[in-house]
Amino acid sequence: MRTSALKSKPQVPRRLTHEQHLLDHVFSEREFNYSLNYKNLDLRSQPELYRVGRSEQGVLLVEPYKSEILPHWKFKTPGDARVSSRDITRLFEQYRDDEDFVGMDMARKFLQMGYTRSRRYANHASGRKYDAKGKRLPFKNDSVKAESADIFWDAWKAAEADPTYEMMKSLWRLAFG
Repeated sequence: MRTSALKSKPQVPRRLTHEQHLLDHVFSEREFNYSLNYKNLDLRSQPELYRVGRSEQGVLLVEPYKSEILPHWKFKTPGDARVSSRDITRLFEQYRDDEDFVGMDMARKFLQMGYTRSRRYANHASGRKYDAKGKRLPFKNDSVKAESADIFWDAWKAAEADPTYEMMKSLWRLAFG
């Protein structure tokens, strides 16, 4: 888990190699394809249609993974976050063992979303950053939600750093985007 000293420092992105920068530039235009009819698609049987996209793009669309992972996704308390991140990490590992990159990436996205949602509620009790007029609401740190965010952060970053995931992501982006 991140220490409290690290929490106050800005997050430093992982240093990318020259080749990774080139890949990111080449594939930056291959965003997640929102035009597909995801309600009628099974991306396990048609994985070539999946696009990694950026961040959490498509996390609540891609089946059958959404239905497999979503029931495990909870972040209300640190206890929920621990169980949830553990269960989603197990799914990530199962997808890795099955050489199912789409499943791995979707599990990674759910872990990332666990972090971002927990952090959002840690910063703003309502989960809303702006009021109805577009004015930014005051920041208020909720230490319970912040702890949930830290739990998901650790699981998300471990999944991203998994050597098999990194290799499969690079190969996937070369082949499909």
